[in-house]
Amino acid sequence: MKISGYPMDARFFINGQLLLVMDRADVVIVGAGAAGLMAAIWAARSSGDLRIVIVDGAKSIGAKILVAGGGRCNVTHERVLPKDYAGGSRNTIKKVLKAWSAGDTIAFFEELGVELKCEDTGKMFPVTDSSKTVLNALLNECARLGVEIVHPWRVMSIEKRGDGFEVRSQEGAISTARVVIATGGMALPKSGSDGAGYRLAKSLGHRVTDRIEPALVPMVVGSGSKWITELSGIVARVSIEVRSGSGKRIARFTNDLLCTHFGLSGPGALDVSRWYFDAKLDDPKAKLVVNWVGDGSFEQWDAHLQDVGKQSVGGYLRSVIPDRLGRMLCARCGIDPSSAGHAMTRDQRRALAHVLIECEIEIAGNRGFTHAEVTAGGVLIDEVEVSTMRSRVCEGVWIVGEILDVDGRIGGFNFQWAWSNGYIAGRSIGESM
Repeated sequence: MKISGYPMDARFFINGQLLLVMDRADVVIVGAGAAGLMAAIWAARSSGDLRIVIVDGAKSIGAKILVAGGGRCNVTHERVLPKDYAGGSRNTIKKVLKAWSAGDTIAFFEELGVELKCEDTGKMFPVTDSSKTVLNALLNECARLGVEIVHPWRVMSIEKRGDGFEVRSQEGAISTARVVIATGGMALPKSGSDGAGYRLAKSLGHRVTDRIEPALVPMVVGSGSKWITELSGIVARVSIEVRSGSGKRIARFTNDLLCTHFGLSGPGALDVSRWYFDAKLDDPKAKLVVNWVGDGSFEQWDAHLQDVGKQSVGGYLRSVIPDRLGRMLCARCGIDPSSAGHAMTRDQRRALAHVLIECEIEIAGNRGFTHAEVTAGGVLIDEVEVSTMRSRVCEGVWIVGEILDVDGRIGGFNFQWAWSNGYIAGRSIGESM
């Protein structure tokens, strides 16, 4: 067990295992992820004499921060809007983002010594290209402010005791007047986010959405689209959309799509996955459609293919999509990619135009929470007062981060959500003293 910052009056003894006994803390934050660390920092900044303790069940703190963005940590996005999120109402999300914006996040990390850079995609990364820079800055600020961190200390229960709470683990108990639930959802369970927070929230009277699903998750293709797996390693800039069984567009994203040995990944697939699997639960006939060239209508691409003339079909396609992908699409339309464009029959040409811009991909499932970046669903945000992140159900409780039923698209949006409501909760706790 790692214990940092504990005062001398804390008591420890050995009775088969290390046991921690504390008289009292002003605030106990369950979860040392992005939202929990942010809440601790701002609670301490807003009221310097608070005794704040963060407890976390993981052996190593900040696992999700460290693995985010391929180890670089996509801290936020240059432009964050309510439409970038699903789950809670747009108006509710808007209030949270207005209280602490992406600009505030950039300034905050700059104050901590972490300079961010904006890439062409709008994603903001530390100039060091190392997620350790971000995590170390947060932990150093916690240490400077006297925030105490204990791990691994897995919370088993939070019990109401008079006007306060008793937070219990196998190692002991902490008595406190204020509790922040920042446990995360179920994505990346090896980081400690295994859904236990939902049980804790329910024990305090909160409700959780019926659906708790992986979001921003790679997609596994079905038997009718196994040809995708033969393109493993191919990346294409595409438009990918979810349509209802009646053909109505539900969601559409333009981004890079990665073909893999199991199906689809990359930003395009991750963004659309949340919408596809959600739609599929209500409408079994919902489908996923890819435009491999990114834009344009069937008529436009049929006309383009009529103009290929003496050039080989494969040669022409190489100018717009990866060569292996072009050859595969030709094969599916019965076209020899080395043949001249004018040699295509009308039916072949129209079939190729159709598969370029209207390629339906059969999806059999996803790779689960182990490979998901975030969780869709969670504690109903309507049961939280978003101007403070206080529980409307249980006095003395604040709820922040991924455990709430709000999830963003890929690109730093989920971190921004964590920073925003962590800040709101921290300020509210400090001011409540």
